[in-house]
Amino acid sequence: MRKVWDIHGGIHPPENKTQSLEHAIEFAGIPAQLILPVSQHIGAAASPVVQVGDTVLKGQCIAEAVGAVSVPIHAPSSGTVTAIEDRPIAHPSGLDDLCIVIDTDGKDIWHQPPSTRDFTQLDKATLVELIRNHGIAGMGGAGFPTSIKLNMREPSNIKTLILNGTECEPYITSDHVLMREQSRKLAQGIAILAKLVQPEEILLGVEDNKIDVVAGLQDALKQHDFSALTGKPTSAEVITFPTKYPSGGEKQLIEILTGKQVPTGSLPASLGIACQNLGTAVAISDAVINDRPLISRITTVTGQAVAQPRNFEVLLGTPVEYLLARSGYNASSSNRLVMGGPMMGFTLLDITMPVVKTTNCILAPTEAELPSPPPAQACIRCGLCAEACPASLLPQQLFWFAQGKELEKLEQHNIADCIECGACSYVCPSNIPLVQYYRASKAEIRQRDADMQQAEHAKVRFDARQERLDRLEAEKIAARQARQAKAAANKAAQAGQDPKAAAVAAALARVGAKKSALEAAQNASAPEQIPAATLATDIDDPVQRALAKRAKQEQAGAANPAAVLQRAVESAEARLEKARLKLTNAETVQDSNVDAFKLAVDKCQSKLNQARAALDAHDAT
Repeated sequence: MRKVWDIHGGIHPPENKTQSLEHAIEFAGIPAQLILPVSQHIGAAASPVVQVGDTVLKGQCIAEAVGAVSVPIHAPSSGTVTAIEDRPIAHPSGLDDLCIVIDTDGKDIWHQPPSTRDFTQLDKATLVELIRNHGIAGMGGAGFPTSIKLNMREPSNIKTLILNGTECEPYITSDHVLMREQSRKLAQGIAILAKLVQPEEILLGVEDNKIDVVAGLQDALKQHDFSALTGKPTSAEVITFPTKYPSGGEKQLIEILTGKQVPTGSLPASLGIACQNLGTAVAISDAVINDRPLISRITTVTGQAVAQPRNFEVLLGTPVEYLLARSGYNASSSNRLVMGGPMMGFTLLDITMPVVKTTNCILAPTEAELPSPPPAQACIRCGLCAEACPASLLPQQLFWFAQGKELEKLEQHNIADCIECGACSYVCPSNIPLVQYYRASKAEIRQRDADMQQAEHAKVRFDARQERLDRLEAEKIAARQARQAKAAANKAAQAGQDPKAAAVAAALARVGAKKSALEAAQNASAPEQIPAATLATDIDDPVQRALAKRAKQEQAGAANPAAVLQRAVESAEARLEKARLKLTNAETVQDSNVDAFKLAVDKCQSKLNQARAALDAHDAT
């Protein structure tokens, strides 16, 4: 018999599972309206590919994946898209999100009739693509896209494949009935996973309160030659272990079955282990073998406020109120509705919220069954929370840091390892909602990290822009100095002077002119009295500056027409140089406006030729 290990902490709350196990899985039916959030998984939300008024068929893709960490959404039944708008979604925040609303026609017509295929004849890339295109995401946790976890590079370092059949949370029995009634389909999904992961051993972990499913699972697994699928000796076995909450946590189950602990900040793959949920394995079987996208799931509806607790196969997007009506819900006897279990679930603020890919339970308890939490009292430092924590954290210390918004200290005390199981809140004699503090703090840490990343990105963009502006300014200065040197050399050549001496004289003249202009500006009683020779850039009033500049140009032109023509040539040369620079940049980046830049260069060249001709004509006279 295989050895199993124990985990630190844990609790034994009342199970309350028998109520919903008395009946077989029942199809919930087709509701009049389906509400499908485009974000039912971790990662980027899917993008709608349908419009209001479109007719859709069952299994048709209505929202495509965006980016690598994303999966598409498919129509669970045929009907008409009547809205694409924000609706309340199944989330602890109770906020709205974008949803595709389909009014069903009751015909349930398939987009393409499902066909069967032999998965053993498909390569890994094809299998992963099928899993992604059929919208498969984790159905037992946060909804991580399954194709990402399975798209491993060769050679795979996974030695152990673990299937999580624990289902340790009270009331929930969706995995239990799945193992009881769909063991063969489950074994097919495990076989597909084995072909992808190529492990040396396959472990299906089941708590000993589900002993009735073990024999059926073992028989179903024996129908597959896992060694042939993996290309190496591979064993598959069902392992039972004592019931304790929260044995179903990924890291906790790994420790129970292998004795290994996943280090803080690491993933199970670092230990050569891969974990998958049972519902995900069945969905993979449907997608690969039967060509059926993920459009439904098994959901438990239970609690003393419903007359007929049971497990339904529910179309995704089905409103919760529809399921409750099917179960004989008595709203007057229920104190609240919970999506999920009593330990890790959250209160539903709107019964029109839809069932999504991660919805495993709708709990409708009475006040006597699940009393409203009493007011929180002061912490008495009893330490019971630390004893119950399965992650070996210090919940009390984390609580103090969360209250003080000390995010760095929370990270130092490994708040990321908290699985939010609620064991600490369950044993707290002061009734402190510890998990709520941890969830809020995790959200603040994520927001802080996102803000820091955005700020760093903005800094990089600013530095790049500043560098570009500095480079352009340096290029302008260099071009201007080159033009000035060329003009001085031309003037010296015309006057028959030494070019170097002419350059020095020109520099001294510029300095003297600027000094005279400054003195004139300081001594002037009014802007109109500033001489035209004053530099226009030294006058504060823009109107007076423009007038002074024009007066200076007129005086200079009347006194020396050749100088005016020379400045026209220099200005035309500068414009031509700038046009050529823009053309070069456009050709480098393959801009679509290259022809326009070429035309601008031709025009600037033509104007420069005209200016030079005018200057030559003047010199000839």
